Amino acid sequence: MLAPSHKAKQIRSSHSPAPRATILGVSIFLMAITWLVFGQTLRHPSINFDDQGYVFQNPQITAGLTSTGILWAFTHSHMENWHPLTSISHMLDCQLFGLNAGGHHFTNVLLHMIAVILLFFVLWEMTGALWRSAFVAAVFAIHPLRVESVAWIAERKDVLSGVFFMLTLGAYVRYVRKPASMRYVIVVLVFALGLMAKPMLVTLPLVLLLLDYWPLNRVGNQTAEVRNRRGGVSGQRSVVRGLVREKIPLLVLSAGSSIITLFVQRNAASFIESLPLLWRIRNALVSYVAYIWQMICPIRLALVYPHPGYGLSFWKVATAIAFLAGVTAVVLAFRKRRRYLVTGWFWYVAMLVPVIGIVQVGAQARADRYTYLPQIGLYLMATWTIADLSVAWRYRRQILAATAAAVIAALAWLAWIQNTYWRDSETLWTHTLAVTAHNDVAHANLAEVLLREDRIDEAISHSEEALRIHPSDGNAHDTLALGLFRRGRVEEAVGHWKETVKIKPHDLSAQANLAWVLATSPDASLRDGARAIYLAKKVLERAGPANDEKAIIALRTLAAGYAESGRFPEAIATAQQALQLAMAQDNFALTKDLQSNIASYRRNIPLRDPEAVNKTR
Repeated sequence: MLAPSHKAKQIRSSHSPAPRATILGVSIFLMAITWLVFGQTLRHPSINFDDQGYVFQNPQITAGLTSTGILWAFTHSHMENWHPLTSISHMLDCQLFGLNAGGHHFTNVLLHMIAVILLFFVLWEMTGALWRSAFVAAVFAIHPLRVESVAWIAERKDVLSGVFFMLTLGAYVRYVRKPASMRYVIVVLVFALGLMAKPMLVTLPLVLLLLDYWPLNRVGNQTAEVRNRRGGVSGQRSVVRGLVREKIPLLVLSAGSSIITLFVQRNAASFIESLPLLWRIRNALVSYVAYIWQMICPIRLALVYPHPGYGLSFWKVATAIAFLAGVTAVVLAFRKRRRYLVTGWFWYVAMLVPVIGIVQVGAQARADRYTYLPQIGLYLMATWTIADLSVAWRYRRQILAATAAAVIAALAWLAWIQNTYWRDSETLWTHTLAVTAHNDVAHANLAEVLLREDRIDEAISHSEEALRIHPSDGNAHDTLALGLFRRGRVEEAVGHWKETVKIKPHDLSAQANLAWVLATSPDASLRDGARAIYLAKKVLERAGPANDEKAIIALRTLAAGYAESGRFPEAIATAQQALQLAMAQDNFALTKDLQSNIASYRRNIPLRDPEAVNKTR
């Protein structure tokens, strides 16, 4: 668990002293550009993609920070993820800010800023290169690819895990400088906390091994001593084995986190999972290259990039393989003279492995948020390479300073623009459709937004387009059903709700809506009391606390199902239970409806919803 050799020389800090004013100035600058780019998000609302499930419609989260909620966070999955610290952070936000989206955005920006400052200090401590470290931290702070992780409330796990990632690196450097058991324990504990923020950190032990190679140079510093005893090659292998053994506790944590993640996401694998492994590997190879291109030219960024499925051309895959193989060959060829190339390149490659799509979760080809930590490796490669190649330049300092300023300004401007697309859901999805093709997810979510704004015909059009692209899209079926229902095309709506329930058996909205129509439709051919009861009970089981409005509506629907089945005593009892909860909430509209429902049930009259009449007839 300690250093590979107890006789190894202590590795001393390599950074030279710098004026405190310089360090303070760099820190203030990094904070300023972070808030300059992302401060606008404090005025943005939540979006209709995961934000509701993660926070604003999740009763476990909206209840705030409670002992019950903390226990739930550690013992339950959250949106098919197990990240208890992330869940608890959302609870704390609800405790402090309620459902004010601006407060939740504030926390995201604050955490990202902390991660930026920590990255600067950790790199400076490891390399001694203050200005290079500052530049890498600045690019990390304001690159447009960071927008998704910071501007999206549901991606709290990125920025929170980023803070713990940096803290783990800092604790590790401190341990390497002066090995001690307690310092190693701190590394393990902070890493464990990071995994509980986002399991993507499972590859962090590999990053630490790369840092051992450069810039910590533990292999170079220790090999000479071992070489005298065992010979050159065997001595180096002995050192490497020792460094790997040192990481065993961290690797055990990574393995445990991976197992938990696979277990909780067993129902989250998308239809893409049915693709043969070879095709998923092809998309992964292309994605590695696409992320690099987006780093260099960060335009036309989107929330969802549709998976190409079987549509990837042979030449695109072959080009990606040739590029990746070529970069790897160059990195290995210069591994002795330019050690940072090895660390930077394999940092990028290794950290993307959990999310590159070999095991596919979701229907996306790739996602901007996945580059949050991996691309730091590429920033290191580029920054140190340019600095080394420019050593002989005349006016080197001035040229590099001007270039760095131009790069930071350009990235900040592009990130600011990208941030504006997150100002509301309609703008976000409209932009996504403008920069991608055949995007059923964007069409379906835009349809949902339009439906809420009562733009029914537009919503129906986008839902139908989503289903044309992907006939098994349960979001799209549900939204189309709602639009058709509101246009009076109830029979068609019922058909789409049934498809939604078939495709997404845990979709509470579709189950609740379908149950209501089956219980209350004036059209006898559509009514099915037994099925309505079954669906209403399923909704009630998962509707959250008994005093939640969803639970009250589920009870009302269940009562209507009982009435349709002729079970009026049960209908009255269930409706009275819902009535008591509605009155306790001072929900006057539901109270009035339930009182009317109970009066009908007492006269053995089932409930009929006039809105369910097919207006096209």
